[in-house]
Amino acid sequence: MLIAQVVNTPSGTQLRPIDTLRESVRLAAGLTDKKLLGHEAYERGISAIGRFGERLRGFDLAQVRAVATNTLRVARNSADFIKDAEKALGFPIEVIAGVEEARLIYIGAAHEVSPVQGNRLVVDIGGGSTELIIGEGYKPKLMESLYIGCVSHSMRFFPKGEIDAHAFKEAELTARREIQVIAESFVKQGWKQAIGSSGTARALADIIAQMGYGDAPKGFITKPALKAMKQDLLRFEHTSQIPVPGLKDDRRVVWPGGLAIMLAVFEELGIELMEVTDAALRVGVLYDLLGRSQHHDMRFVTVEQFMDRYSIDRQQAKRVGNLATNFLSQLPILDKEARVNNLVLIEWAASLHEIGLSISHNSYHKHSAYIAANADMPGFSKNDQLRLATLLVGHTGKLGKLASNTQFVDWRMLFALRLAQLLCRGRADTHLPDVSVSESGSSFKVSIKKAWLENHPLTEFSLRKEAAEWERIGRPYQIELI
Repeated sequence: MLIAQVVNTPSGTQLRPIDTLRESVRLAAGLTDKKLLGHEAYERGISAIGRFGERLRGFDLAQVRAVATNTLRVARNSADFIKDAEKALGFPIEVIAGVEEARLIYIGAAHEVSPVQGNRLVVDIGGGSTELIIGEGYKPKLMESLYIGCVSHSMRFFPKGEIDAHAFKEAELTARREIQVIAESFVKQGWKQAIGSSGTARALADIIAQMGYGDAPKGFITKPALKAMKQDLLRFEHTSQIPVPGLKDDRRVVWPGGLAIMLAVFEELGIELMEVTDAALRVGVLYDLLGRSQHHDMRFVTVEQFMDRYSIDRQQAKRVGNLATNFLSQLPILDKEARVNNLVLIEWAASLHEIGLSISHNSYHKHSAYIAANADMPGFSKNDQLRLATLLVGHTGKLGKLASNTQFVDWRMLFALRLAQLLCRGRADTHLPDVSVSESGSSFKVSIKKAWLENHPLTEFSLRKEAAEWERIGRPYQIELI
């Protein structure tokens, strides 16, 4: 956990770290063959997060962002873990996609290393995945996330800390095969500066400096130094035998896997020299959070890009969005409801509800939802995308498909979006009467002028049909003529 203070300077805004907490939990090591997070790792994680939660007491919701990465992307019981972890932490936890993790890593590293003219490459070897990013300045251009990490690789090829030359060769070749898939596109982009971020790169650089491998400057990694480290490592049969002063036990057991992956990265991408920085995901998350508070939210950029990519009718999207936010604003704010965030989310849903038309008009809402759920959407967490996709699939058509979804909690937002879409069906700036909405328990009421509705028989028919649809899922829907 990283806590930082926002500092405004004449040259811009910076983050000044004032407190850090770190506990090595090794969630990835707790994954069973069935992709379940084992009991011991589960409890270690919850206990650590509970201690972090004490430090965060008194923080406002808008000041904290917690993210989960690869292990909780793949664990089949991640939803249970997240639920317990959020209770222990006292704040929401977002499971982010691999490409989103890569974007945040790049932002963090780019803010902490010396600037260069041209592209820079960032490599981050985590416990269960490795992120590679090429960007320029603070903007990432090319991002990939590979399912190889120092913990998972060490468990697979060096079980119980045992080392031998054959296992190391297999570990290195396996990593190289993964990297080969993306190597051509990365080499084609090119870079002036290679950066290794976070724990594995930092540990390798520290070992190189302490053991005097090669001629690498302090804080750097070179290919000769990595090869010298490999030769030294293979002299031993177990990680516990390696005499590296100051190397923590939790890092020692994953050292071979991390080294094999880093060697593969150097070989496949032709790297000779890599600068190392501590800054990575945590710093990137904080700068991204700062950007949101200063109205530089990457999610707005992503929505704009999607609207362009899928040739969205912007006037229609604006009509639906204005009405939907108006209707949601009329409903009372629930306890612990993040109303500001919900208003933004429903506006994004209105902006993107027709992206599926680029595939087919038939069942376009299902195509829209599929795109939102599965596309790379920089700035959006997995939960953001799930909520967005659910709004898109439910904005028209039958509601029964969502009634049995125990995770769906946005019924009020869906009510507002469906009503807005219904009233804007004519795709024209038709003058609408004042429409008021309200709710009582699980029921909704729409109040609309009788005279206007009598002159718009299609709208009246559609409203009656909409009310019947909500009634079918046990949510009363009243149309009040005034």
